[in-house]
Amino acid sequence: MEKHLEQGCKRCAGTLSVWQRVSQTAAAEAAYQPPETAVRIAKATFAASPLRRGAKSRGRLAELIFDSFLRPMVAGARSAAVANGARQMLYRADPYQVDVSIERKPGINRIVVTGQLQDSRSPDAPCRDVPVMISNLRGNVVQTLTNEFGEFREEIKDSGDLELVFTGSSDKPVIISLRDALGGLPGRR
Repeated sequence: MEKHLEQGCKRCAGTLSVWQRVSQTAAAEAAYQPPETAVRIAKATFAASPLRRGAKSRGRLAELIFDSFLRPMVAGARSAAVANGARQMLYRADPYQVDVSIERKPGINRIVVTGQLQDSRSPDAPCRDVPVMISNLRGNVVQTLTNEFGEFREEIKDSGDLELVFTGSSDKPVIISLRDALGGLPGRR
């Protein structure tokens, strides 16, 4: 084969070159170590994923009670939600209610997610220090805790989609899944 290549066969030299690059790429890939930040983001993204624990233990989806994008408009009125780029929703996952507001940050490709978690069994006792995970389902994950009033507020890169996860009293995650969170609002990137 070496004699054949030394004789100048361009077709075989090209094939050899391709396979040498494949071999070099494979060797480099085996030695690659991803940045620790990328590993942490990937682990956080899949923390509540069915790939980690199986679909049956994934959690339960919260039920939508109110969505400002779905309410009928008064005749002749324009949508306040569309005008200011905000969406207000109320979810229930017994015994919890979650009030969620999503709004676009002007001038940048980020959204602000604000919410309040309340246990309907004891409305006077706020759900404080409850971990809340917010994911844009594109690798960006923010984790926060509710404050003394059961409130949380974080911003995340706008991918269009959102998922909020918190752990209820049964230690089973409660999931709020929003595809196209701000809809087709003007000004979205």
